[in-house]
Formats: sequence, structure tokens, C-alpha cells
Amino acid sequence: MWYYQSKRDDSEVINKLNALAEQLPTRGFDEYYGRIRNEGLIWNRKRVLRIYRLMQLNLRRKRKRRLPTRTKEPLVQPLGINHTWSMDFMSDSLSYGRRFRVLNIIDDFNREALAIEPDFSLPGERVIKTLDEVIFWRGKPREIRVDNGPEFISKVLQHWADDNQIRLKHIQPGSPTQNAYVERFNRFFREDVLDAYMFNDLSEVRSLAWDWMTDYNEKHPHKSLGGISPLEYMKQMNNNQILKCEESSPCESIKDI
Repeated sequence: MWYYQSKRDDSEVINKLNALAEQLPTRGFDEYYGRIRNEGLIWNRKRVLRIYRLMQLNLRRKRKRRLPTRTKEPLVQPLGINHTWSMDFMSDSLSYGRRFRVLNIIDDFNREALAIEPDFSLPGERVIKTLDEVIFWRGKPREIRVDNGPEFISKVLQHWADDNQIRLKHIQPGSPTQNAYVERFNRFFREDVLDAYMFNDLSEVRSLAWDWMTDYNEKHPHKSLGGISPLEYMKQMNNNQILKCEESSPCESIKDI
């Protein structure tokens, strides 16, 4: 027996419908076909509908929230404090298995640890509270580099940043190297604290974290800072800036250095 085999090539229509479904996942056939005709494509309505149904685009489907496009930016060291901070989360568990998280905040200029905040829950509101506490004694940053975790893409944090005129710099998904300063800091903290001790409660975590942060800021010989500690590096930069100001007149303010 001989049967007729269709030689139709629907790949162009399929690609177009896939692109529309990716761009507008909640719309239906009428929206897609209207856009197709507005673009000047004169495909027959019955043909497009047939392919639309074969692709099962007429069935309700779960959709994942999409992130806006993230721009890759070079990781550079700022010229002064409070220009760019970096934030990131870590996780671990107590001795009886309950999980907890740790919010780390550092200044990219001298890699100084500004806050290490452990707790069982750290939603966007808690992140804002910690940031406000740091800003109270440190001053306000221009930018904060973060990943795409739910706390960092929340509307409450974005509104807070807009109100305070602070730019949130989101790295590209799956690219932790774009936040390398805090990732390196996380490694030291995990090796020296989280992986080195068994914790019975959060008070022990907070106590050890505070002692470790003080030692790190005052004594850690950071290679990228010339083998000196973060606070010593900031002190030297301040002294150099004062000398430059004394050699030139008038002298500009150095409160942001």
C-alpha cells in the first residue's frame, strides 16, 4: 500500500510560537495570532491553530517567575569606603539538626566585615534592619552587590534601596564569581567557624562570629591588600590622603575615603 506523506515544514511557525510563549506565557492563541499578523506573516489561521494545539500551548502550564536581564560588570576595587558593599547568605545547622542562615556584609574597598548576622529566618525585612544598623555607624553606601536570592529580589528591599538612593547590583544567575569578594570572605568564615565548631544554639554562633569578625578586621593579613588587615589598610589610605591634601591647596573633604 502507498500512502501520502506530508512534506509540510512547520518549523518556522513552531519557532515563532515558542518565542511568543516564552515572552508572553499567560496569553492565548488570539494574542499570538494577532501579533503574527501584525508582523506581516500571512500564515493561515487554521494552520497556526493546529500547530498551537499540537504544541499543547492551549493547556494551562506552570510558569516560573523570570528575572530581569542582569548585566555583567567587572569586579573592581572601589577607591574609598562606602562606595560598594557586598552581601551574601550562608547556611549551616545546629548540633540537633535545625538549620540556620548567616547574612554577611562587607565593604569591597578594604574587605572589612561590616556585619555577620546569624538567625533561623532572615527575610527581606530582617536584611533591611541589619543594613540600617550598619548604616547608622558606618554611613550609607552607593551600591550593594547581591545575587538573585529571594530576599535580595524582594520588593521590600528594592523599595528600601530606592528610598535611600542606593543601587542594588544583581549579579548574573549562576555566576558567583561576579561576587567574588564576599564569596572569598564566606570561605574563610566557613573554614574557621562553621566547619570548625558544633553549635548548640544561636547565641554560640553569634558569640564566635563576633570574635572572629573582630580578629579578621584587625589582624587578618589580606593578600590583595598587600598583606595587611582591612582596618590597617583603611588607616594607611587615610594617612596617604591626608598627606596629599597637605601638599595641595585647597584640601578636599576625605570623609568618604
